[in-house]
Amino acid sequence: MRAPEFWQHDGRLAKALQPLAWLYGLLGHLRWAMSTPWAAPVPVICIGNLVAGGAGKTPTALAIGQALARRGIAAHFLSRGHGGRLAGPLRVDGRLHGADDVGDEPLLLAAAGPAWIARDRVKGARAAVAAGAQAIIMDDGFQNPGLAKDLSLLVFDSAQGLGNGRVHPAGPLRERPNRGLARADGVVILRTGEPAAPLPDFEMPVLQARLFPSAEAEALRGQRVVAFAGIGRPERFFHTVRELGAELVGQQAFADHHAYGEDEIWALIERARELDAVAVTTAKDAHRLPPGARAMVTVIEVSLTFEREDRLTQLLDIVL
Repeated sequence: MRAPEFWQHDGRLAKALQPLAWLYGLLGHLRWAMSTPWAAPVPVICIGNLVAGGAGKTPTALAIGQALARRGIAAHFLSRGHGGRLAGPLRVDGRLHGADDVGDEPLLLAAAGPAWIARDRVKGARAAVAAGAQAIIMDDGFQNPGLAKDLSLLVFDSAQGLGNGRVHPAGPLRERPNRGLARADGVVILRTGEPAAPLPDFEMPVLQARLFPSAEAEALRGQRVVAFAGIGRPERFFHTVRELGAELVGQQAFADHHAYGEDEIWALIERARELDAVAVTTAKDAHRLPPGARAMVTVIEVSLTFEREDRLTQLLDIVL
């Protein structure tokens, strides 16, 4: 689903839904109170967020995976597999599985290293350990109490902030910020180059990060493009396209994890042709394109870079 516009404003509808938000928060609190987390025999690093939708968790998880690989640690990724039909635990194989099977984000993770999906995170962690994982990187799952975390990092999109500051369904928050921050060991603030939204003062280590397009994406500089994206915040992708120096002559936002139909994709490609432009999308969206359309769409790959790698090193030293 697309995030409702009223989540960004503390208006009448948000206030009317506040009783449901209190109930949602209470159920989450009871879920934690009644759970006994399982402690894996290897370090578990969780990349989560407080806001519903995408804040940059998957690029952060990939960057953490690279940092562990440089240390010679065989880390496995663990995801719920949102949007996929399979419950797992299952090791993702891009040659055998599609987004309909395992979700789009696990396919991105599997391209970088061993990746598992499991709706039951404990079963997924056990399977990863049995397969030789020396560390587990959870992409999401911060609000899941089943698996104990040795290091939890919360990702914030600097341009998104906390919306209207209310918990779902009155606002975009998965839980109250003070409760979530109390369980976190550090914060990753994803700088996008867009105007920054207000964020709390964090009393914990803060890592600044940026998303950088791949060298191949630089070829779009000066070209006319029609951009489309079905991610948590498509506006971030459109901003990236502009930063590349491309001329954005058309854009289309879809809901996160949107399942593209053949007709709508070919309509976008035809629209780009009519405008003498190139159709472009994200690497995450590319996994949900109909096979026949993939060759007609240019994919913009991005990677996350920490501004102070030494601060990440200090956090990793705590658990490794």
